[in-house]
Amino acid sequence: MRSLRWFVQQVKQRRSPRPLCPSARPARPPSFSPKVPPGLHLWWQGVCIGDRWQTLQQTCCQWLRPYRLRRKESGKLSGSKGVLYFLLVVLCLTSVMGYRFYSEPQLAVGKIAPQTLRAPATVTVIDEHTTEANRRAAQLKAEPVLKINPSTNQSIYQSLQELIEEGEALRRQAGAFPFVSTSTLSTETQRYVRQATEADWQIVIREASLEGRGGLPPAARQPAPTLTQPLTQDPSAARQVVILELQNYRRTASHEDFTVLKQAIIRARQNYANALQEVVAPVSDSTPRLYTAAMLALTDTEWEQLKSQVRQVLERMLAQGIATGLPPELLENAIQTHLGTVTEPASPLAVAMLKRVVRPNLVTDPQQTRLQAERAARAVEPVRVEIRRGETIVAAGEPISQSAFVLLDHFGMSQREINLAGLAGFTAVIVAAVTLFLRVERQSHPGFRRRDYLLVLLLTLTTPLLVTLEIPATSLPAVGLLLGNYYGAAIGGTVVGLLSLILPLGMEVNPSHLVASAIAGLVGALAAGRMRSREELAILGVAVGVTQGVIYLLVTLIIGASAGVVWYSLLSAALVQGVMGAAWGIVALGVSPYLEQAFDLVTPIRLAELANPNRPLLKRLAAEAPGTFQHTLFVATLAEAAARALGCNVELVRTGTLYHDIGKMHDAQGFIENQMGGPNKHDAINDPWVSAAIIKKHVTEGLVMARKYRLPKAVQSFIPEHQGTMQIAYFYHEAKKRAMEDPTLVVHDADFRYDGPAPQSRETGIVMLADSCEAALRSLKDATPEEALAMVNRVMRARWQDDQLVDSGLTREDLTVIANIFVQVWQQVNHQRIAYPKLMPTPQPPASVA
Repeated sequence: MRSLRWFVQQVKQRRSPRPLCPSARPARPPSFSPKVPPGLHLWWQGVCIGDRWQTLQQTCCQWLRPYRLRRKESGKLSGSKGVLYFLLVVLCLTSVMGYRFYSEPQLAVGKIAPQTLRAPATVTVIDEHTTEANRRAAQLKAEPVLKINPSTNQSIYQSLQELIEEGEALRRQAGAFPFVSTSTLSTETQRYVRQATEADWQIVIREASLEGRGGLPPAARQPAPTLTQPLTQDPSAARQVVILELQNYRRTASHEDFTVLKQAIIRARQNYANALQEVVAPVSDSTPRLYTAAMLALTDTEWEQLKSQVRQVLERMLAQGIATGLPPELLENAIQTHLGTVTEPASPLAVAMLKRVVRPNLVTDPQQTRLQAERAARAVEPVRVEIRRGETIVAAGEPISQSAFVLLDHFGMSQREINLAGLAGFTAVIVAAVTLFLRVERQSHPGFRRRDYLLVLLLTLTTPLLVTLEIPATSLPAVGLLLGNYYGAAIGGTVVGLLSLILPLGMEVNPSHLVASAIAGLVGALAAGRMRSREELAILGVAVGVTQGVIYLLVTLIIGASAGVVWYSLLSAALVQGVMGAAWGIVALGVSPYLEQAFDLVTPIRLAELANPNRPLLKRLAAEAPGTFQHTLFVATLAEAAARALGCNVELVRTGTLYHDIGKMHDAQGFIENQMGGPNKHDAINDPWVSAAIIKKHVTEGLVMARKYRLPKAVQSFIPEHQGTMQIAYFYHEAKKRAMEDPTLVVHDADFRYDGPAPQSRETGIVMLADSCEAALRSLKDATPEEALAMVNRVMRARWQDDQLVDSGLTREDLTVIANIFVQVWQQVNHQRIAYPKLMPTPQPPASVA
């Protein structure tokens, strides 16, 4: 038992002589790990020697696993300090959000009066609560102010003109009407002969020509009657009248004049038939044809009068205004009323023309509607509650009404005091909410620092502070966007959800506004973590604003709308909510870079910006140490693939790898990848201690550069941890050789080891392995995948046995996956190419001899 306690103490003090057992963390699902060739796991068996020692070590590792995963986390809350900070957070949230419990009336609206309360004086008190409610209702019920839309009028006039031009074209095709003078033939006779069928026309022309061959009977030699009724009344009688009128003209006119008349009739009939064929032709669209034969039957004078009267009626109707939603029956009645002076034959056509072009031309005037709503709200008289001295405010046993409460509160009889029971209950709710948040944080985002807790607290307090200052806006959309972007959807959604549930318990908020902003904040929290650029975050802010406006409209319609609500006022309020949501998105986008710097946050967006090759530090690295830069790119490729396979933070691995060797710029020629085949600087130095110091210095210089360029600490950690406390083996062995030749030289292991620390996360551990395997994989020529895997395996075994991965959290299964991924990437980079045949020169014919 004593040996067990000793081992636990050694592990806690980070002085374990052997690496922690890989089985301390649960193995990954079998489906996640790729298949491993036989014999690959053999080297792991040498890590824990002895069955008894291995069993003891595994037991201790299982016991201490929670501590090992969280140890040495900078700024972590734990122990008594953690309890103190927890109580401080609860105190802050309760003091800010529990406003209503500080001065809560015991005799509130709806409570039963314990005794009869009388007025101590005669007063008139204004009921602010009821007055404000009445003003809001009056503002919502204010009728919208409409105005005529000139562009709509212009479009209507254009439609009428196009309709008239279509009629003009048909009438030109039909020819002028009357086509001869009315002194020759009456208008009705001309209409009949133009419209008559071919059979009726042959009868008319045959009967009218009898006088030319034998004359008319004495009874028929009388003045021809004139048609005064439409020809459709009695076709046979009308035909007889036409025949008599033509016979009368034949008797009085010469043969040549009668012949000219017949030719004019024939031309009119042909033109009319052509136009009528165009009228009755089927149309391509579903709109019924407006013009019929009735329009062709109008005389030219009637047509001109029709056009003029339709234009006048349209002008009058548009000047009066046509509202949206007017029933078709009312619109037709209005048109017929205005067309009172139009003659009967043209009246149906005029109605049809106006119905075809008329449409609503009134639109809402936003400015005047808002002014009218404000005037309506100002016109509401304040609700005054009057009482005389000695009169009863509320009788014992009766519920307290709103007016009675106003009087009680005015006289100081509402018994306002701190509601300790309510405050205690509210505090318990806060404690439960904070506990739930901590549980979510432990599961979804472990490793919160004190500054992270402080940022979450500050962002949370913005919402109740805005309510306290009576600012009509809640910052839930910005809170969701920022926390979702910084810590993920789980943290952001939890904070927004808890805050929206707790806020109405302690403060008075508009329910529609709260629900809309809460849902908008949840949308922002769920999507912000997926954004990879500021532009995407800006687009998300617009989407959050649209969400808030739509949700506000729906919630208001569900819980607060009535038949008298004016749609324009409701839509205007929803638009304001949408603009406010988008404005919070702009605020979040603007303050995000400053919060990232102030609280040392690494977000996907910031990491993507830092990984841009055009960043000043990376451009310097490519220019001053090109070999190191190429080495960095290959290491980044290896590490990124492994991080993706293990489910690690790929963006952090990529960015940290790009900056892990920036310290080599302090002496680029001191590293072989930058010598480009030239002389080796260390051969000229010829001192392993100095050479080792140069190699070690790239870590310290890298940290100096990282701080100068304000890289996040999460990125800075890759600079020392990718080397850990590894030994600079080459120069160490060179020093040992010299010490053997010169006994006065003393070789200290610390002089030839990096200062560390060893990798403290899976991400930095992956980069250490990628950095170590990169040179080994580059050195392989014409090797098989099995040979490459064996070499990678040897490198990883050396790092494991040197205790470099003890704090990284990487397990045996993780290293197996990493080894296979490295070999796959190596195969992709070193793929085979086709050897092109050498081109032989084309033989030239010998030159001819002159």
